[in-house]
Amino acid sequence: MSGHSKFANIKHKKEKNDAAKGKIFTVIGREIAVAVKEGGADPANNSRLRDVIAKAKANNMPNDTIDRGIKKAAGDANSVNYEELTYEGYGPNGVAVIVTALTDNKNRTAANVRSAFTKGGGNIGTQGSVSFMFDKKGQIIIDKEECELDADTLMMEALDAGAEDFAEEEDSYEIITSPEDFSAVREALEAKNIPMLEAEVTMIPQTWVELTDDESIKKMNRLLDLLDADDDVQATYHNWDTDER
Repeated sequence: MSGHSKFANIKHKKEKNDAAKGKIFTVIGREIAVAVKEGGADPANNSRLRDVIAKAKANNMPNDTIDRGIKKAAGDANSVNYEELTYEGYGPNGVAVIVTALTDNKNRTAANVRSAFTKGGGNIGTQGSVSFMFDKKGQIIIDKEECELDADTLMMEALDAGAEDFAEEEDSYEIITSPEDFSAVREALEAKNIPMLEAEVTMIPQTWVELTDDESIKKMNRLLDLLDADDDVQATYHNWDTDER
């Protein structure tokens, strides 16, 4: 793989303050609502809901909060009108950025995302303008300290379950799957009681862009911070090489 481990970034996310946790819970709450609307409230018959529940638990969302979200969406399905949107554009120095959103007001979301790009020294592009630079993959990150299996055993478990690739980083393991096989691989690892720090379908850059001047780094951080603070934004993917950040 690229060698760009998400481990430190995920650890940092999990230590965020209450306001940031609130944003994560809002994001997951909307994903629960959409998953229930699409496939029903029973996780046994809804693989997307099972994946969201696993994500919620990985982010320390209380079980009663998860259950309330499912029940609310199931009992009030007609009011769940979140629209899934994707924006593509460039940050400073040609950094490619993809933003996914779940919103009940696409005009508000479009204005906020456009403003974030402008303030971050970038610009919104057309659909397809940067997505060809990324591969859509399932990605599972496992903390070495929390995993009792050695690398070879874990790799065989992952590959036997249908994973495409396995990489060992300094502090973590990374398992890559096709989007179609992600749920099956995640559930196979879960059945073996293998703890997952993060498990999601994501966009992995094919190449990386370095930012060397302080002004570009400042602007890129501002762009990401503004997007991160927007409740409508579900995820932001980019190819900024932050290893030296």
